[in-house]
Amino acid sequence: MRPPVFIGDRISAAGFRLGGAEVNTPEPGMEATVFRAALEDSELVLLTAEVANRLPDTMLDEAMISEAPLVLVIPDVRGLHEPVDIADSLRRQLGMAE
Repeated sequence: MRPPVFIGDRISAAGFRLGGAEVNTPEPGMEATVFRAALEDSELVLLTAEVANRLPDTMLDEAMISEAPLVLVIPDVRGLHEPVDIADSLRRQLGMAE
């Protein structure tokens, strides 16, 4: 089994590298290429919200609803880029937000 793949900034990548993940810190414009390769090579792909925002929407959406690999969008270690709060978004759409 291949280790998890992390795609994001260098500072966040350091911690994931220590945890045994394969890390990628793509140059601007190379995010989609690196993401596609990770989808083919791993069962778990973690990417920061910053990288996720640079991917084509359809590419990320298709990967997120696919059965495999598991794709998770996470905040970077410095908290500069937060993923969308899906639960909050759903509550607003249903008119249940406070």
